[in-house]
Amino acid sequence: MTLAEAIKQEARRLGFDAVGISRVASDPAASRPGSLYARLREWLGRGYEGAMGWMARQPERRADPQRVLPGCRSIVSVGMNYFTGHRANESPGHGRIARYAWGRDYHGVLQARLEQLDAHIKTLAPDAGTRWYVDTGPVMEKAWAQQAGLGWIGKHSNLVSPRYGSWLLLGEILTTLELDADEPGADLCGTCQLCILACPTGAITEPYLVDARRCLSYLTIELHRPGDEIPSELAPKLGNRIFGCDDCLDACPYNVTAQPTQESAFQPSPLTLAPLLSTLETMSERTFQDIFQLSAIRRAHHWGFLRNVKIARRNDQASSQGSSGGHFQPT
Repeated sequence: MTLAEAIKQEARRLGFDAVGISRVASDPAASRPGSLYARLREWLGRGYEGAMGWMARQPERRADPQRVLPGCRSIVSVGMNYFTGHRANESPGHGRIARYAWGRDYHGVLQARLEQLDAHIKTLAPDAGTRWYVDTGPVMEKAWAQQAGLGWIGKHSNLVSPRYGSWLLLGEILTTLELDADEPGADLCGTCQLCILACPTGAITEPYLVDARRCLSYLTIELHRPGDEIPSELAPKLGNRIFGCDDCLDACPYNVTAQPTQESAFQPSPLTLAPLLSTLETMSERTFQDIFQLSAIRRAHHWGFLRNVKIARRNDQASSQGSSGGHFQPT
């Protein structure tokens, strides 16, 4: 068994559903799949990062793993399926939360296992340099996951797996080891544009390019400081969404055969699957912190979450008036 095979075997034993390896060339310019730096600079040049200022800091470092881990030669990309097979309660008076936040915070779930995988690599190769991340480091993880064969970046800019559809949460270990690489994932989107058509706000300005400033996930999660308001022309398009948005993911044809995860940590609670807006609207900050202590929903902060709930309540009431003969025009 090669070193790469031993690492993959351990990753699967730890519960990762997908694992693959990509190589980082010694020449930094050659190590950027699809010219990561150029793509990132174009995105930033359009101002699409919005208030996510950290994306604009040292973009050359974000695009080059060797600036993150000197001597980096390989990246082990891992993924966990978070699709549970449940359906959210869309009846009047209920809010909608993105699937990835239905269960426990995925950061903690993946981190615990990446730490174990990292330790295993050190037992196999004690001199190896490593650094791991779960959605928090200066690494363009979706691009490297595609290079490692976990799937491809779809037109909605998220990773799509031929086996798990759009429902993989990603992590990676950078290492100085020169490991056998997997074949990159081929783009199978073809002429399909369902995700683009499904976006409520037109945030996917062109295939593979998303303007975060119009994305409902960005608006409901990243704009969380007191005073951060959602633009008035976009607020009605939130509908009943109070944390994130799955519309572009739901539209992907590769989710038709997606199989539910076996990971108990991602299973929804009654609160996340069918949250009552009237109950959430009066939630104190202490209650918010207690209830969502182990949830990714904390990212929205108490102020941002309640703002989202209030908008969803207004949209719900306007929709009810429209269905009973009022003058509400759906957007």
